[in-house]
Amino acid sequence: MPSSTENLSPTSEPAPAAEPVGAGDPGAIGAQAAPAFSPLYQQIKTLILRSLQAGEWKPGDMIPSELDLAARYRVSQGTVRKAIDELATDNLLVRRQGKGTFVATHAEQHIQYRFLRVLPDIGDPASQGPAERSIIECRRQRAPAEVARSLGLRTGDAVIQVKRVLAFGGSPAILEDIWLPGHSFKGLTLETLSTDKGPMYALFETRFGVRMVRAVEKVKAVAADADNAVLLGVSSGHPLLSVERLAYTYNDVPMELRRGFYRTETRHYHNELS
Repeated sequence: MPSSTENLSPTSEPAPAAEPVGAGDPGAIGAQAAPAFSPLYQQIKTLILRSLQAGEWKPGDMIPSELDLAARYRVSQGTVRKAIDELATDNLLVRRQGKGTFVATHAEQHIQYRFLRVLPDIGDPASQGPAERSIIECRRQRAPAEVARSLGLRTGDAVIQVKRVLAFGGSPAILEDIWLPGHSFKGLTLETLSTDKGPMYALFETRFGVRMVRAVEKVKAVAADADNAVLLGVSSGHPLLSVERLAYTYNDVPMELRRGFYRTETRHYHNELS
């Protein structure tokens, strides 16, 4: 682990004079120095995040116990518990009573629906059964300026564009246009996407080591153009819900730009505010 752990206070109290996490460690994964006044549990949270990003504990793996982590970082068990509580709230870790704490994975059903906000009017997401997926195309190309800007790339950098249609009960419901950084998804092909039956984000985890941890969406009403109308089985001009999503991996690195067009005759956009 980074040598900065040697500077952490052995107590559970904040260490206002402590060296910032990552200071003096230029080789640290995604090193971004925390301010010197960062509470100690936040520093521990940062160190755990580094281990997650580095792949020390992969999606689905059980992480060391709070007691082991406390010994590793030379802090109290309560400090570690508070850091893990925040990571669990962020959906990065999952506590399982009597078993331990695990790295969250998109292969789990409740995680699969975390990023799904368009739900059936009747029943829950699981009630409509698995989506029937048709991959229209998967091709490697140079990034258009707008896509490159969203993904933090340079115009002309390699990206992979995926277009697919999701249907339920034989009726097309969602058309998605997905853009991915080419350097992070080498080897992603039409065949890979067509033969894999699990959630796409789970495939990204297992095959490419990329985990989507948060996303920002823009939602608006649009009219179907001629191409979208054909793929969704509606007439040109039919009302659709447009959802543009930018998904990030650890340390807020953008990893996916997804533009979805949804038929909403039997579906609605659902969100919970608190």
